[in-house]
Amino acid sequence: MTLCPDSTLSLVSPSISDCQQFAPLKLGIMASGNGSNFDVVAQAIQDGQLNAQVQVLIYNNPSAKAAVRAANRGVEAVFLNHRNYKSREEFDEKIVQTLHHYDVEWVILAGWMRLVTSVFIDAFPERIINIHPSLLPSFKGIHAVEQALASGVKITGCTAHIICLEMDSGPILIQAAVPVLPDDTAETLHARIQIQEHRILPLAIALAASSSKGTLSLT
Repeated sequence: MTLCPDSTLSLVSPSISDCQQFAPLKLGIMASGNGSNFDVVAQAIQDGQLNAQVQVLIYNNPSAKAAVRAANRGVEAVFLNHRNYKSREEFDEKIVQTLHHYDVEWVILAGWMRLVTSVFIDAFPERIINIHPSLLPSFKGIHAVEQALASGVKITGCTAHIICLEMDSGPILIQAAVPVLPDDTAETLHARIQIQEHRILPLAIALAASSSKGTLSLT
């Protein structure tokens, strides 16, 4: 049996309808790597699927391809190297200053590989969204895909959630389930999970904004 990468063997919950009734969101996106989730959010905005604008991309890895993606879309990118700060709190203070400078209202952690502190969370209470490659609360932290394979689970997936101080915790917005196939490697499984990340992240942003305004409809 051959499965295409974007297999229909997945389940997204909740199913969402009529969740665009809000003023345009001012987003700040933070990424450490390839930036594919940044691209998905930007494309959803361009296609009229998400009523928002990306104010700025913040990246902490000088070789992050996310910065190139931002430049290609005309989005300003700001490099903040965490190694130049004495503590996580000091680094987060600079991040908050930068986000406020760009008038950001909602923050999207799209592959941001740093733990955040209360300095950051308190500046954007219940307005920081993270995407994680597992069905939380299972397989928190790094190497979530490898953890799933090692555990022998038959279903894993991805989760978009609101950030809190505890790592990979906080209220869950939306999840997508992905089957673990008998011949999966970390690379093949991660590729299928990432397809679902791209599917649910724009939905999660709309869901969070709609929920905060009391306009959410779930089906």
